[in-house]
Amino acid sequence: MLAFALRLRPSTGLYGVLRYASSGSIEVQAPLNFWGGVRRKIQPQLDNEPVYEPSTGRVLCELEAAGAAEVEQAVQDAQSAFTLWSQMTGMERSRLMRAAALIIERRREEIAEMEVVNNGKSITEARWDVDSARLCIEYYAGLACTLAGQHVQLGGGSFAYTRREPLGVCVGIGAWNYPFQIAAWKSAPALACGNSMVFKPSPLTPVTAVLLAEVYAQAGAPPGLFNVVQGGQETGALLVHHPLVAKVSFTGSVSTGKKIMEMASKGVKPVTLELGGKSPLLVFEDCDLENAVKGALMANFLSQGQVCSNGTRVFVQKQILSEFLEEVVRRTRAIPIGDPLHDATRMGALVSQTHLDRVLGFVEQAKKEGAAVLTGGQRYRPSDPRLQGGYYMTPCVLGACTDDMTCVREEIFGPVMSVLSFDTEEEVLRRANDSVLGLAAGVFTRDVQRAHRVVARLQAGSCFINNYNVTPVELPFGGYKMSGIGRENGQVTAEYYSQLKTVYVEMGDVDSLF
Repeated sequence: MLAFALRLRPSTGLYGVLRYASSGSIEVQAPLNFWGGVRRKIQPQLDNEPVYEPSTGRVLCELEAAGAAEVEQAVQDAQSAFTLWSQMTGMERSRLMRAAALIIERRREEIAEMEVVNNGKSITEARWDVDSARLCIEYYAGLACTLAGQHVQLGGGSFAYTRREPLGVCVGIGAWNYPFQIAAWKSAPALACGNSMVFKPSPLTPVTAVLLAEVYAQAGAPPGLFNVVQGGQETGALLVHHPLVAKVSFTGSVSTGKKIMEMASKGVKPVTLELGGKSPLLVFEDCDLENAVKGALMANFLSQGQVCSNGTRVFVQKQILSEFLEEVVRRTRAIPIGDPLHDATRMGALVSQTHLDRVLGFVEQAKKEGAAVLTGGQRYRPSDPRLQGGYYMTPCVLGACTDDMTCVREEIFGPVMSVLSFDTEEEVLRRANDSVLGLAAGVFTRDVQRAHRVVARLQAGSCFINNYNVTPVELPFGGYKMSGIGRENGQVTAEYYSQLKTVYVEMGDVDSLF
């Protein structure tokens, strides 16, 4: 147990979920499916898939995929909970959600460490993610009390009003880069509007969504209000096609988003899709260079570069290109890589061996196409023997990039920054918008007029001026073009988890043609 305690603090309360195996690996003991208010073990266990700890490469647990019977149970439980939850007042729903947020605050370290074990990101980032989840639930707890319709006065004393009503059972399908945060970002607005939810995490990171389900249950949620079913594409398809499911919210790849949209269309179900990005970051010669460099690093290396909104196409005006590259390379080489549970680590492990190989393949392809590897882009093996099998790589900066290179056109989803040069504002705007994706964009400049002029022309749903990857829960987040449909966070998201009913009230006689 000593080696286990070195990596996980003994005060976090995870010993009911984890154990330290004789092989030296951490293993998850508790079942990962959850509906009706409790964890569920699926019987019989057939074709279970191994889930790996990214930092060590060892097996963390086995994924028990939910089949048709389990999905049916979870949806039926969600429907029962919806019947009760939707009749509660906004204040009652708010009170429970605020209680859930307080529980997350108390369990912050425990949840963050479990996120690290399952995802590979640094403990510092995991704490930020848990905080974001808590703040999102707090925000929508406040919004739950404010949901209202509109009164419209009409002629002759007649009037009309609108009612904002919940949809019913909503499905959330999460991605592996922000497992706990995404579960909160999808469930909080759904619950605030009076819906229930069945959530399917990525099969690569199945562990922490169940902790959120337990938090809601502990806060007093009706059994079935927030359920977790595990599995891959088959499980997802069962959920999307289920006749009781009223809405689907998905975060992930463009290709999978298209399939989900097509499946949902069979039942004319609304979808929220937060998909991929290949976002531009524009650095003008009059910028504060120190902030621009820090912004570029934040735009590329958070969560080992596994962030859909990352500004991976860094366009730098030629006058400052050499100075910018020198400083970016210097700081990139200084990024501490290693055990993500250590506070000093800033770059942990990528999520899987397959994904690591894919990202390294992009670097090799970039070299073949003429890009210059200025630093990084190689497999990294920490000195700690326990971490030798982990999925690490050195953060990479590519110079001499051109718009037609694969590394500039395709989403890499790893710690790889592609730097391009430009001359004029008009030129860089044309090049920045030359993408089928439009999730995010950023600009660094001291010229206030230029900043707003450029942002107005950038074809992206989330834009940053003199910063990057800052996502307060008060602000809507989502993309243009093939980067998705709908928004997450902010007041507007209530519209995506509710429907509007119009009621006309006649106060006089019917004026009939017949």
